[in-house]
Amino acid sequence: MSLSRFSPTRRLMAAAGAAVMIMGLAACGGGDDKKAGGAPTEITFSILSAEGQASSGPMWQPLLDDMSKAIGVPVKPYFGSNYTVLVEAMRGNHTQVGWFSAKPEVEAIDRAKAEVIARTVNREGLDSYQSTLIVKKGSGITLDKVMACGKQYNFGIGDAQSTSGTLAPLTFLFNPRGVVPAQCFKTVRSANHQANAFGVATGVIEVATSNSVNTVFMRRENPQLAGQIEEIWTSPPIPESGIVVREDLDPALK
Repeated sequence: MSLSRFSPTRRLMAAAGAAVMIMGLAACGGGDDKKAGGAPTEITFSILSAEGQASSGPMWQPLLDDMSKAIGVPVKPYFGSNYTVLVEAMRGNHTQVGWFSAKPEVEAIDRAKAEVIARTVNREGLDSYQSTLIVKKGSGITLDKVMACGKQYNFGIGDAQSTSGTLAPLTFLFNPRGVVPAQCFKTVRSANHQANAFGVATGVIEVATSNSVNTVFMRRENPQLAGQIEEIWTSPPIPESGIVVREDLDPALK
């Protein structure tokens, strides 16, 4: 996977992107600990992680190590359970760099004086992915049944700042049909993609939002769980995640 530069002026309907894919990175940076000459001695990289540092740390460490070598400054991770936490951390300069989906990118630009310097491209050369609606395989639940509402299903939606978990399904599926999830479903709970997928597979909830990247991840990491889930809706392509940095980061590190 590679990263290509793009303008931060790609805003809200470019605000439909998120992904967790293997990626390569050439340059990035940030820091609040500074050398005498003003250059940072360390930068902190924001990572959205449902599982926390213990589980996600080993997966991200090779990337952080490569970044450190490329810029000559140690890069440490900052794990957050939702994008609101990560945007606030950047706003307070507790983090200087992050990998955000499109909606949180806009939030970071508006609230944390950030800019987008790159976006991800997967190994097949695609710079987009899709939001999905998932149900338990064999449940007989169809999109028509879901959209009929009637408060018969428990629904799992994403974090409020999640592009594929919340913004894309609202924009492409629910809003055009005049459907308000809180009025349509028996219950609505907000969680990350992994938790919602587990909830669907185990029957805790009947319907949930997800995305095509999470589908690939589950098939690789937990094929038994993935085999219990099927997609009943996919969105149009939405832009991939990007690298966001604080505007006051040393230009040489950007």
